[in-house]
Amino acid sequence: MSMRVSQPFGLTLSMDTAREIACTAVRHAPDDGVALVVTPNIDHIATIRRFPPLARAYRNAARIVCDGWPVQVYARWCGLRVRRVTGCDLTSELMRLVPGAKSQRLFFVVDSAVTERAVRAWATRMDVGCDVRVPPLGFDQDAAYCARLAEAIRHHRTRILIMAVGAPRSEVFVDTYRQVLPPCWAFCVGQAVKTELGLVRRASWRWRSLGMEWLWRMLQEPRRLAGRYMSASIGFSFAVVEDQLHALREGRS
Repeated sequence: MSMRVSQPFGLTLSMDTAREIACTAVRHAPDDGVALVVTPNIDHIATIRRFPPLARAYRNAARIVCDGWPVQVYARWCGLRVRRVTGCDLTSELMRLVPGAKSQRLFFVVDSAVTERAVRAWATRMDVGCDVRVPPLGFDQDAAYCARLAEAIRHHRTRILIMAVGAPRSEVFVDTYRQVLPPCWAFCVGQAVKTELGLVRRASWRWRSLGMEWLWRMLQEPRRLAGRYMSASIGFSFAVVEDQLHALREGRS
């Protein structure tokens, strides 16, 4: 039997839909500084346990949604009626809404030149003010490069920043350089940009409705993802146990 945990893993989970979050980002600039949006899956939850910079970024986030279905299942087990909102859902809504808001200025940080070309082609078709950068491998360990990237985003007067270089790099970069970045919404969405642009095929609705999108992705990239998913599953299980033990201790205090 689970203990009632009002904030699973210490996180304040958003009840908003992907469209509601995207509409807010497109229509309203943050009141103060950077509004970070993070999309936890089991890998993120496992990483938070051992990597304080990511835990800090999550604590400072403006919106935390349930990307991974196990995260949603656990949150509901704890009594929260949260929706599942994936990075793909958010990216799709943003890239459909932004062309209708001509004042928007987007900045994409992506993983490859192929993705960069696809983003620039989309921006040209949609007449969207946009800049794109492809940081070098290991950029998150290069403070000088990160400072230049943050300054480029500030100079661009970005309103919506889309970080598509994976966790924890995306989240930690935004949180670390939030004092340099302009007031903007910052979405950390991993591979979702490539999926939205057709560079990566997403699982069908049937797979997603069964909560099996992870298996679809692993079948596409078994060498890269099999070990990662196994490690994340173990880490997530430990996080759930720790969370329940913490709730038990709090309930007895």
